Amino acid sequence: MLDKKNIIPGLANLKTVILDIGCGPLKKHPDWIGIDMLYAKGVDITGDIYEVIKAFPDSSVDEVHAYHFFEHLPDVPALLIDLNRVLKKTGFIKVVVPHFSNAYFYSDYTHKTFFGLYSFSYMVQDTLLRRKVPNYHVNTGLKLKSVFLYFKSPLLINRPFRRLWQLLFNASTFMKEWYEDSWSSNFPCYEVQFILIKL
Repeated sequence: MLDKKNIIPGLANLKTVILDIGCGPLKKHPDWIGIDMLYAKGVDITGDIYEVIKAFPDSSVDEVHAYHFFEHLPDVPALLIDLNRVLKKTGFIKVVVPHFSNAYFYSDYTHKTFFGLYSFSYMVQDTLLRRKVPNYHVNTGLKLKSVFLYFKSPLLINRPFRRLWQLLFNASTFMKEWYEDSWSSNFPCYEVQFILIKL
């Protein structure tokens, strides 16, 4: 177990604490605290994410960013509960994951969890989406603030069409839900972004 007092020397002196969890060598901002299981350039803390987060004091983090990381986790609710604990009252968690219709999701054998529009609705309070799902008695203490579908493509020929689909299907909550129910098998979505806040 990591020591809470020594997780980051001078943590209490930082004006803003922003975590980039699972950042690998691609940390999004040099002032953010990069956390990853494997050491790479830009990684400030190396270790198991569950242990690292437990070492942070309560209400010590302003923002958490996770880009293509949550799909690798064995226990998403457990991490969300601890992230809620370390998050300040005005903080937020931004999660970007591959959408289940993304064919590239299946290429990576380390991916453990599929994500779609409603995935976090099973684990957080959701007053945003119209379709209601059970929470299976999971209480993470978080609320869904927004969800956005990204229709990117590594192939240049697809990009104009994907931009059009992105505008169309993100036009409203109804359009997002209609997309996933009726169009996701025909028009693959590349990734989905969730913003979570404290209750």
